[in-house]
Amino acid sequence: MLVSRDAGERRYARPDNLAEALSLRGQGAQIIAGGTDFYAIRVGRPLYDRDVACVLDLTALRDLKGISDQGDFHRIGALTSWTVVAEAPLPAQFKALQAAAREVGGRQIQNRATIGGNLCNASPAADGVPALLALGAEVELLSAARTRRLALEDFILAPRKIALRPDEILAAILIPKPKGAGVSAFWKLGARKYLVISIVMAAGYLDLVDGRIATARIAVGACSPVARRLPKLEAALRGQLPRTDLADLITPDHIAELAPIDDVRASAEYRTEAALTVLRRLLAELAS
Repeated sequence: MLVSRDAGERRYARPDNLAEALSLRGQGAQIIAGGTDFYAIRVGRPLYDRDVACVLDLTALRDLKGISDQGDFHRIGALTSWTVVAEAPLPAQFKALQAAAREVGGRQIQNRATIGGNLCNASPAADGVPALLALGAEVELLSAARTRRLALEDFILAPRKIALRPDEILAAILIPKPKGAGVSAFWKLGARKYLVISIVMAAGYLDLVDGRIATARIAVGACSPVARRLPKLEAALRGQLPRTDLADLITPDHIAELAPIDDVRASAEYRTEAALTVLRRLLAELAS
């Protein structure tokens, strides 16, 4: 394990095994994974917060990297980079997540940033969250005393706020396998094509059994404090045939639970209209 101290006697640790990492986390260490958010928000500020005794770098933990088939679900280690997610030979079910992976910053960021870090940063415009919500993801949380699983919608609570206990580490994201033919898609709207924070984004997943939609999960990001699923739209889709006019089912009532804001990227009114358009295009792609 690498441990160093700065002039203020703050520690930086990079353990190479999970037991040491969990021990340091239990002592109040602050986690860093890829660091693409951690360092960016500390420009002009001290690296170490006054109330943090240790910065815990997880990047050497091989147990938290990679994608594996676990029978009923796929397991994505929290330290898996977005490049690995984008390029992995995954089923069609993962198309939305892989499309989102290619939207996370530029190539350098995708090589370094991790899927777990994207979730723990809890940005309302995090590209990976709507896709993972659409896939029905759960998170696996570890501490020295226990392992627990939590639905992703219960893990991200508010901007920059997650349900991670002080002694826990996000270990993995768990994606259930479809019962039939699972398909997904991802759409993102920004001010330009690449290297842009979302104005609106949406992800959808359909599980087709006997030619009809048995399960539908639709999620929208950048239009609420946290990305949200649309239960009314999902209910309207269940039992439908995947036909080209599926997008015509969408009404303003289906997005009434969203809470867009005015900011430098777009007005709330524009986001509302754009969300309807993006959702219609998303459903048209899924139906095809």
